[in-house]
Amino acid sequence: MNSNDHIEIVPLGGLGEFGMNTTAFRCRGTIVVVDAGLMFPRDDLLGVDIVVPELTFLKENIDEVRAVILTHGHEDHTGGLPFLLEEIPVPVYATPLTLGLVRGRLEEYGLLDRADLRTIRPRDQIRIGSFEIEPFAVTHSIPDAVGLAIQTPLGRIIHTSDFKFDHWPPDRRLSDYAFLSELGGDGVLALLSDSTNSERPGYTPSEMEISRALQPLFQASPRKVIVSCFASSIHRMQIVLDLAASCGRSVVPLGRSMVQNIAIAKTLGYLSDKNGVLMEAHEGSRLPDDRLVLLCSGSQGEPMAALAQLALEKHKHFDVAPGDTVIISARAIPGNQTRVSRLINHFYRRGARVHEEASMLVHASGHAASEELRLMLNLTRPRFFVPIHGEYRQLYRHAQIAEEAGIPKDQIRIVETGDIIHLTPDSMEISGRAPVGRRLIDEGGITELDACVVRDRQRLSEDGIVLAVVAVNKSTGRVEGLPELVSRGHVQETGLPALLAEARQIMLTAMKDCSPEELSDSVFLTDLVRTELKRFFRKRTATRPMIVPVVLEI
Repeated sequence: MNSNDHIEIVPLGGLGEFGMNTTAFRCRGTIVVVDAGLMFPRDDLLGVDIVVPELTFLKENIDEVRAVILTHGHEDHTGGLPFLLEEIPVPVYATPLTLGLVRGRLEEYGLLDRADLRTIRPRDQIRIGSFEIEPFAVTHSIPDAVGLAIQTPLGRIIHTSDFKFDHWPPDRRLSDYAFLSELGGDGVLALLSDSTNSERPGYTPSEMEISRALQPLFQASPRKVIVSCFASSIHRMQIVLDLAASCGRSVVPLGRSMVQNIAIAKTLGYLSDKNGVLMEAHEGSRLPDDRLVLLCSGSQGEPMAALAQLALEKHKHFDVAPGDTVIISARAIPGNQTRVSRLINHFYRRGARVHEEASMLVHASGHAASEELRLMLNLTRPRFFVPIHGEYRQLYRHAQIAEEAGIPKDQIRIVETGDIIHLTPDSMEISGRAPVGRRLIDEGGITELDACVVRDRQRLSEDGIVLAVVAVNKSTGRVEGLPELVSRGHVQETGLPALLAEARQIMLTAMKDCSPEELSDSVFLTDLVRTELKRFFRKRTATRPMIVPVVLEI
């Protein structure tokens, strides 16, 4: 080892923010990328469906990039993979369930046939250039999650990924305490550890504690039980299936992602329906309400998801009535609280009883709380420590926990996306900045736009903008007057009046089918107008103008 020998750790997303978890490890001409995540956009990013990390650092060093290793199947760790593989086609290593979920995503983007997907399991030893990587089992809110022990010529690095120490997981697959302790005894150069719940004291509740909390709700409900969770929460789905079986109920999954993930998890053996309670919507619609459980996507209040369709009486097969029990078994992601609150109001208007995390234990996080983070530090006993995954406040608190656990302050670094960590056996410093940013992606392709201004200018230059103004009486929920449509840079003036008149009629037809309650919900109405006009112009003119709905409440 020469005096200039070092390891570079470059977070391309996920530090100082939630989502886009992507980290590059570089040593002696080899770059291995751990995870390739996405972030869902804020409401003000009009027309953007997902956000993924900028890949300039990897493209500038493409000859050194040898592989991507995925730690688990959540989209904030895997959803950016198609965009990475499109430009940097390298082998992808992941556990069976993670690969199963990823295959569906790659197939959507036409990349599956070209992808080199390689299955790994805990305690496998994977040699990639200068690295020897050994995955180890961790418990999380999805099965088949792993952390990574990354052996380099200069020392071992542990990347925990998302984890918690659940002593009672539904699949009885515990975190590998013995391996972590063994690594700690052998010597750990650096630990990179999940900070998401660092501000929460104590321990994160076990997933099976949710089963105990949900069982009385399933038993006492006189009518349907409606459960909504993340479509990747396989453990939660298993709990719902088991509780439904014990109460003589059948389970109907609703929502494309929910149906797809259940099928994948069942096929791979990570979800058991030994009692045969799963059925399709058309079959479940013929059952009495007191024998039915609906398992829905849309726990974040997404206006077009299955849960919102039920709340607004728009679902093809099912309605909501007094006596129904609604369980939102997920934490609202920051920024989504208002949408979730509106959804809950709609359910209460239908006479349903709603249970959410704020009122009772219907959701357990998949991330370690402060005492579990302290345990990870004590098991691994690293020389250097870097908190990962979270906003700055979570990273800062985790650094405090590490200092309380005995790691000297000068051996702890709080870094953010883009910081280049220069690591040697004797030092850890921030040596510079990598080119990082956010790539804004519109659904239906892998078209990348580097910034909001560039995206807006490109859209406006190609297809223009259509402004749709709808006035709604807040008290009555009625549309006042005719909607106004203003088009700029879209189509030639000669054909514009007739086209806008046709578009206005499409809007009126769509709103005619809405209840006053729906029309008074500005979030729902905005999404409806955007969806209907987007579909109309794409079909009618083969263009994709920027649709800007404006709902005026009078």
